[in-house]
Amino acid sequence: MTATRIQPARGGTGLTLRQRERIAGALFVLPDLLGLSLFAFLPMLLALGIGFFTVDGFGSYRFIGIANYRRMLHDQLFLQSLRVTLAYVAALVPGLYLSGLALALLVQRRSRLSGVLRTMFFMPQMVSLVVVAIIWQVLLVDKLGIVSQGLSLFGIVNLSLLGDPRFALASLVVISVWFLMGFYMLIFLGGLQDIPRDYYEAARMDGATPVKSLFYITLPLLKPTSFFVLLVSAVAAVAGSQAFDLVYVMTKGGPANSTSFAIYYIYQQAFQYGEFGYASAMATTLVMMLMAMTLLLFALTHGGRFEHG
Repeated sequence: MTATRIQPARGGTGLTLRQRERIAGALFVLPDLLGLSLFAFLPMLLALGIGFFTVDGFGSYRFIGIANYRRMLHDQLFLQSLRVTLAYVAALVPGLYLSGLALALLVQRRSRLSGVLRTMFFMPQMVSLVVVAIIWQVLLVDKLGIVSQGLSLFGIVNLSLLGDPRFALASLVVISVWFLMGFYMLIFLGGLQDIPRDYYEAARMDGATPVKSLFYITLPLLKPTSFFVLLVSAVAAVAGSQAFDLVYVMTKGGPANSTSFAIYYIYQQAFQYGEFGYASAMATTLVMMLMAMTLLLFALTHGGRFEHG
């Protein structure tokens, strides 16, 4: 008795099921791939190439090699914008992580109140950033704004939160955390809901306090989610819409360049001063720095993977 080899099922096209699935998957991915290629990868390649030219905005290109990159090393305003960006990242990323996790822990239990709180915390995401910036600008107006009047009740007067270089960046960090924390709350909430309740029941039976459960169960099992939050928030801090829109509407990079982020300085060079080649070189450098920061985060956290053994 000889064994009969089973042939894979083929449709009318003569393709196997696995081949048809691969083609279907490729067709589903193709629109996104075309969109990314047209609106992301191609502009990045063009920016990389234009960085080696001087461009006047009227169709004139002159090759200058790495002169734009040498110019960056001596541009004190660009170096200042990098320092401001790093300070913003160092403040915003931990702020979003802690606030997002705290809100997720607060609303993770299903109840009528938790549903209201989730909606309330996420509501800023439903508003345009330009509108948010205008509202906060009105709230922070010197002497007349609600915030200034509230601080005066505690004896704090003549405090300019947007006009003083000591407080302007901190004010933007607070506004950014307020605007984005609802989004990261939802991400943490998804991670918390994937943790089996049995672990907490067993820990409670062993006498573990809520604090111990947080540090020995919740945080270790949230490593993949934490990695995603740190990565996305770091990218948002460097090149997110709030890093540009808030500055453009509220401070214009001032006072004394204390809120001039790198992305805003690049915009100024390109669209206010017509230095498209120089702006492209700075944008390429910023992308490279962002990639290096991402690789460093991967190395430090092992990509958010769980440790075994």
